[in-house]
Amino acid sequence: MVLCESLSYPGAAMTRLRGAHAVITGGSSGIGLATAAALAAHGASVSLVARDASRLRKAAVSLKSRGASVRTAAADVSSQAEVEEAFASLVSEAGPCDVLVTSAGQARPGEFLELDDEVFRRMVEVDYFGTLHAVRTVAPSMVRRHSGSIVAISSAAALLGIYGYTAYAPAKFAVRGLMETLRDELTPAGVHVACVYPPDVDTPQLAEENRWKPRETAAISGTIRPMAPETVASAIVRAVKRERFAVYPDRSVALLAALGPLAAPVLRRMVDRRIRRART
Repeated sequence: MVLCESLSYPGAAMTRLRGAHAVITGGSSGIGLATAAALAAHGASVSLVARDASRLRKAAVSLKSRGASVRTAAADVSSQAEVEEAFASLVSEAGPCDVLVTSAGQARPGEFLELDDEVFRRMVEVDYFGTLHAVRTVAPSMVRRHSGSIVAISSAAALLGIYGYTAYAPAKFAVRGLMETLRDELTPAGVHVACVYPPDVDTPQLAEENRWKPRETAAISGTIRPMAPETVASAIVRAVKRERFAVYPDRSVALLAALGPLAAPVLRRMVDRRIRRART
């Protein structure tokens, strides 16, 4: 089930997907690629941005085989210069960005006292600044045109800190703060802003992430089955079409967002019990 919070601004322009130019960072796999496919299925022309040129080519071939209009640009989203260069080339080819989805991100779990400083730095550079660079690149044009949609992928870990994510969660909390503030600034100009809070999603990133999870982290998540990226993509498309702000692709995440502060003492006791069991 997809539960979304509706926060529309009177008079805001709807973003039309048919014929729109959608740019997706992290578009070569996972949520990004699934979202590109979903947007293309609704008639959007899609541009994919990611670091690995080879994976981008494979993703483009996959989308084109389904009839999508697609182009790619390789860039490390942590580099403002690379993001600006990539977006400039895509805009020159396909026109201004109408829909931005910032799906590029990394998660590196681990014990706080054991993680290298570089891990903390990289999470902020990729997850937060990688989002910020893309948003700052497209927002001025959207404001001038009084239209467009900016969608950032945060995380359920931005709603409640989780054991083992001292490097990742703060970066995603920062994305949440950015989008909540940006929503109030850009909505009056006719620009739709959304923030997505997915739980674990069955992606290559999750497979890499699982290699580093402390056993306590795995015990907290229990036997919850990861969500399919296509489910998250459907929630994103729905949010753009209906101009939703907060997007919770899973009922449990929606409940966490609604009840988190009230339920925190109970949730913390549950977490403490699972950590103790994991250590015995």
